[in-house]
Amino acid sequence: MKIIDTCGAPPPADGRVEAREKVTGSGKYAAEYPVEEVCYGVFAVSTLAAGKLKSVKVEKAKEAEGVIEILTHLNKPVVSGFSDETKIRESRLGLAVFHTDRIFFKGQPIALVVARTLEEATYAASLVEGEYEAGPFELDFDKARRKATLASTGREKGSPEAWSQAAATVEAEYTIAAEIHNPMEMHATIAHWVAADRLKLYDKNQGVNNVQRTVGRVFEIPAENIEVFSEFVGGGFGSGLRVWSNTLAAAMAAKMVKRPVKLMLTRPQMFMLTGYRPASWQKVKLGADREGRFLGGWHQAMNGTSTYEDFNEWITGVTRLIYHIPNLKTEGALVPLNLSTPTWMRGPGDCTGDFAIESAIDELSYVLNMDPVALRLKNTAIDKHPNNGLPWSTNYMNECIETGARMIGWEKRPSKPLQLLEGDWATGYGMAVGAWNAGRGYASAGIVMQKDGSVSVRTAMTDIGTGTGTGMRNIAHEVTGIPKNRITIELGHSSLPAAPSQGGSTGLSSVSGAVVAVSNDLKTRLAEYAAGINPAFQGLKADEVQLTDKGIALKTNPGAVVSYHQIWEKNDLKSLELEASSGPGEERQKFAFCSTSAHFAKLRVNRRTGRVKVEKYVCVADGGKIINAQAAANQMSGAVTGGIGMALMEEMLIDARVGGLIANDLAGYHFAVNADTPVIEVAFINKPDVNINPSGAKGLGEVGIIGVAAAITNAIYNATGKRLRDLPVTPDKIIA
Repeated sequence: MKIIDTCGAPPPADGRVEAREKVTGSGKYAAEYPVEEVCYGVFAVSTLAAGKLKSVKVEKAKEAEGVIEILTHLNKPVVSGFSDETKIRESRLGLAVFHTDRIFFKGQPIALVVARTLEEATYAASLVEGEYEAGPFELDFDKARRKATLASTGREKGSPEAWSQAAATVEAEYTIAAEIHNPMEMHATIAHWVAADRLKLYDKNQGVNNVQRTVGRVFEIPAENIEVFSEFVGGGFGSGLRVWSNTLAAAMAAKMVKRPVKLMLTRPQMFMLTGYRPASWQKVKLGADREGRFLGGWHQAMNGTSTYEDFNEWITGVTRLIYHIPNLKTEGALVPLNLSTPTWMRGPGDCTGDFAIESAIDELSYVLNMDPVALRLKNTAIDKHPNNGLPWSTNYMNECIETGARMIGWEKRPSKPLQLLEGDWATGYGMAVGAWNAGRGYASAGIVMQKDGSVSVRTAMTDIGTGTGTGMRNIAHEVTGIPKNRITIELGHSSLPAAPSQGGSTGLSSVSGAVVAVSNDLKTRLAEYAAGINPAFQGLKADEVQLTDKGIALKTNPGAVVSYHQIWEKNDLKSLELEASSGPGEERQKFAFCSTSAHFAKLRVNRRTGRVKVEKYVCVADGGKIINAQAAANQMSGAVTGGIGMALMEEMLIDARVGGLIANDLAGYHFAVNADTPVIEVAFINKPDVNINPSGAKGLGEVGIIGVAAAITNAIYNATGKRLRDLPVTPDKIIA
């Protein structure tokens, strides 16, 4: 990976705040916490795709050595939140595990074996047998979608008649196979009831406060009675944004056996029990005048969902985000399948929709005989949000495009396919853009200062590997002046100041405002204490003082310092603790906010074998002020790698005849690794958005992948002349 800062500032040399714990292994993940008297749970799962569970035969399993209890829908503890369908829907759980005898998908838990050891529980679970009444099932998305009915999304503008005579039009269908998150760490929970109405959870998730609220609703106990630990997370990609069956089953089992229960999913179970990007179908029609100005569009989309929950990706939303399209119609539909429920995954909805829109625009560029870069620059909506009409606070999409074009050497791109040939290899260039509504939530942060001048900055937000903790340290250092090596970070525990889940590219955007607020409060409070020692500090505001490793100083006279030792002694302090909150305000009614990206790929295609080799990749992004250039670039590089997998290899393989998944492990599910990924050049516009939050930072996680798949397939067309509209683009599709 190569980092390029378009403003010329070098990336920081200091490392991540959690690096030592991760490298040495001292950082604890959900399944690694030592808990006394813990026992182990293992799921036994359904072997058919739909029907009714007539009975669960557990006799053999109960005789196995070490078995403590076996939990099924017949003997589960009373769970008040599962008392009726209305409560289940309100809990936002999706699958209410062990609540019903209905079977919705193959791999659905039908029993949880609890034993003294993991090995004993695993063996006993293999002895559990379900007796079923089979029912009809459907797993063929393409077949099922033909029965679905498209409906308007209610966001139409203009009319189809206004562009019926457009000089240039394209119309095509696009499909994307379902994809699996596959984070490195499996989902796991240790549940421990410390009292009848008090629960402790060590849980792999992306938001401890969300776990508190959800589990509290299910068991109908106050959220504050649930303590959640999620200090280290081995990847999420969206899979940790919901409370899944492992968390609820572990809590139920722990209540039943009156001991802590540890439940970690296997890799095959991860394929079915923690969500996925659903399969999708799209149809796009675009029209433009002879100069390339968009006149109208029609975007239809369908995505798969489960039979027990309506999960909508809102695929067409991105069409109303990037471009001025004066006449636009969008329609959508859901396609129920006998699979578990999908969830948000790596740029949800927009990533899917962007592939179709950016592919169609590329096709239109060839119809118009216009450079794809020029076509986009002519139509990007950089002045105002094309849907709600609010002016963008900042939108540097065109600067992203122009910078990326220079970096990739776009001038070398041939205007027609099959021009750069060398033996069996054809070289091509492709590009696409991405955008994401830059959100911000309400968050709180605390700060604790000790007599020696060291501080701890705290928030309940979980860092899933995106560098939130390091960003918080950098902000606290910048605002206060305290050296970074004197700042520690505490994250991922429900007892800390409340914060939203880490997802949707809102993590640092949300918590940064709280860190700024509490850092300024610290400066103000210390100035008040210092005024009792040195009158020069009387009535000073936060921006008039700075903190050092020794004490508080006047900005106008750095030599005027009151030491922390003096303040602590005079005021008889043991420590100084402060907390502050921050969130969106009136700016959301005045401005629209977005993060943007431009993606450029240079690749080679072997016309004999169908192999695609991405040789160079450039990603330029506007994420406002870049708080930590290295972590931000790592995030973008990882997102691009995920996009390469989406474009060329990732696919949930389904045997629609028997109703289950095949290749449900890391050997059978292919995703991009180092050998598939070129050196990715990442550049940032690095201009703060002064309206979004006090730090000026906007989210980056989603725009790193939104646009990648289209950039790659557009480059494949430029190389070979083959327009491939179905992902993943595997070698057989290229040579067909």
